Amino acid sequence: MTVQSLADISSLEQVPLSERGLPSSTYEALRRAAECNPRAPALSFVPDAIDFKRTFEWNYTQLFAQITRAANAFHDLGIVPGEVLAFILPNLPETHFTIWGGEAAGIVMAINPLLEAKQIANLLHSAKATVVVTLAPTLDNNLWAKLAGPLNDLPGIRHIVWVSMAPYVSEPERDTLASLARKARALHSNAAIHDLQTLLEAQPETHLKSGRQIRPEERSSYFCTGGTTGLPKIAARTHGSEVFNAWAMAAHLQPRGSGQVIFCGLPLFHVNGQLVTGLMPWTQGDHVILGTAQGYRDPGVIPHFWAMVEHFGINFFSGVPTVYAALLRNDPSNHDLSSLRYALCGAAPMPVELFREFERQTGVHILEGYGLTEGACVSCVNPPHGERRIGSIGIRLAYQDMRLVVLNDSGLYLRDADIDEVGLVTIAGPNLFDGYLEPHHNQGLWIDIDSRRWLNTGDLGRQDAQGYLWLTGRKKELIIRGGHNIDPKQIEETLQAHPAIALAAAIGCPDAHSGEVPVAYVQLKPGQLCTTEELLAFAHLNISERAAIPKRIEILKELPLTAVGKIFKPALQQREVANTVQQEIGHLGLSGIEVNVVQDNNRGLLVRIRAGAHQKILAPLLGCYSFQVDWID
Repeated sequence: MTVQSLADISSLEQVPLSERGLPSSTYEALRRAAECNPRAPALSFVPDAIDFKRTFEWNYTQLFAQITRAANAFHDLGIVPGEVLAFILPNLPETHFTIWGGEAAGIVMAINPLLEAKQIANLLHSAKATVVVTLAPTLDNNLWAKLAGPLNDLPGIRHIVWVSMAPYVSEPERDTLASLARKARALHSNAAIHDLQTLLEAQPETHLKSGRQIRPEERSSYFCTGGTTGLPKIAARTHGSEVFNAWAMAAHLQPRGSGQVIFCGLPLFHVNGQLVTGLMPWTQGDHVILGTAQGYRDPGVIPHFWAMVEHFGINFFSGVPTVYAALLRNDPSNHDLSSLRYALCGAAPMPVELFREFERQTGVHILEGYGLTEGACVSCVNPPHGERRIGSIGIRLAYQDMRLVVLNDSGLYLRDADIDEVGLVTIAGPNLFDGYLEPHHNQGLWIDIDSRRWLNTGDLGRQDAQGYLWLTGRKKELIIRGGHNIDPKQIEETLQAHPAIALAAAIGCPDAHSGEVPVAYVQLKPGQLCTTEELLAFAHLNISERAAIPKRIEILKELPLTAVGKIFKPALQQREVANTVQQEIGHLGLSGIEVNVVQDNNRGLLVRIRAGAHQKILAPLLGCYSFQVDWID
C-alpha cells in the first residue's frame, strides 16, 4: 500500500497490529530475513573512504551466523536475560554483531565513545553492566587508553571483550596491533580480556545455546538520552518496540523493492544508526553500506560521498542538517546520482534554504521526520509518495498515535490542542520504551488521557488540518549541535560554581553550520568583578565535554526572570536570533532593515523582517538557519 496521507495511515490500521505477524524479537526478525534472503548481500564495510572500492562483505546467512555466534559467546560470559552488556565502539561490522547478538543474550547498552572516561564509568555503574565490548588498542585511537583505568576501578565488570582492527589493516599493521595488545594486557589487572573474533570462532552458528524464546515485552537495549553531554538518563527499550518501529518505518516508505542499498554514516550508539540504517533495511532484504568506522566524522567520507553513491548505487541515507550542508560543499554534478531516491533528516530542524538547495542540486527528496529514543526511533515523517511540507516533521507512522495537548497548571491533561494551536507533543503506541532506570527520571513522564498512558515528549508543536505536525519549540530546552543533544544544565551548573556568578543560563545560538552552538548568559553577584575571558577559561577547565563549552559568554546586569523568579530563556533566545540576523545584515553592509523577533502563538520563535529590495540577497543567507522568517512588504 502507498502511504500518501493520514487517510492512508488510517487504512493501514484497519488490520489489527496483532494480525501483522511481527517477529517477537530483533533476533527473530533477523532470522526471518536470513531465511528469506540467504545469499543476498546484507552488509558491506568500507574501512577507508578514499579507497572505498575495497570492502568486506557479509551476505544474510553470514551476517546472521555472526550474530548467533556473538549471542552464544556473550551467553558463555554470563550474559542472561536482564544482564547488561555495554559496547563502546566505532561503526564496525563487529558493532552490529555485538548489538544484535547481545540483544539475543541479554540487554545491550550503547555508549558514546566520545564521552569522557568518568562519564562512561558512571554510566556503566548505573546500568550495572558486567561485560564491556570495546576497541582493542590502536595507534591512532586512544579509546582503550581512556578506558583502561576506569574499567579497572569497576568491580562489577567481569569481562572485557576487545574488537581488533586487525582484519581491516595491512600485515605490518597487524603486527603492530598485536604488540600493542600484549603490552596493554600486561597492564590490566582486573577483568578478564577476551578477543571477540576468537570468541566467535569457538561458537556454533546454528542455534542459541541458551535455548531462549524471547518475548516482545522483554528488555532489549539501554540507550543514553536527554543529552549526549553530562550524565544522560538511561532509557530501557524492548524487543517489541524496536521490531515494531522498524516495521512501521518500512511500511511508511512503501512501495519499495527489496534489495535497496542503504548508506550508514550516523553512529551506531544512536538509535537512527541502529534502526533506520540497520534493523529496518535488514528486515526488508536491503544491503547496508557501513561507511568507515567513524562514519560522517571520518574526514574522507564527505568528500567521497557522491563517488560512493555512484559506485554502490546507494538508494537511501540518513543524516542531520550539518551533514547535508557539508555534502553541498562538494559538487554533486560530477557523479551519477540516479540511484539515490530519498534521504531522511532528523535530530535537528532543517534550514529551509538548505533543504531547497540540496534538492535542487541533487534531485534527492529529503524526508524530514521526528522521533526520540523513548519511542524506539521514528514517530512521524513526511510521506515519500505524498506531499512533503518543508519545515514539517510529517505525518505519524501507522499504529503510532501522536496527540497535541494542553495541560493545566498541575501538569494534568486539560484538552486536545485545536488545529494549528501550539500544544505539548505526546505519543502512545507499541514503540514506546519501558521507562528510565532511575525512578525519579520517570516523574511527569506519563500523562493519563482517557485511561490510556501517553508519553510527554517535552516538545511543543502544532498539527495542521491535514495531520502534518510542526515543531515550534523544545520545552526540555536541549541545545542541538549538529544533531547532538547538549543538556544546558551541565553548562549552567559549572558556571554557577564560579565564585563571582549569581545566575547562569545556557541556550542555543543559531549557527548556519551546526544548527545551534551553546552560549551562556550570566549575572554576577553584587560587588563581584569578572571578565568574559575569565569565565570562558573557567568553562574550558571544568566542562568535560568539548561540544558543551560555550562559544560565547555574556555578562548581563540582570538576567530576565519570570513572575515567579525563574530565568526566562525565551527572552535570551530572541536576543540571540536578533543578534544573528543583525550580524548577517552587517556582513552585507546593508542598512535601513527593520528586524523584530517575536514568540508567535502558533509558530514559535519568529523573525519578522522588512527589507524591501534587500530581501533578495538577505533571504538565502537567513535560509541557512533553522529559525522561521516572515518577510514584510
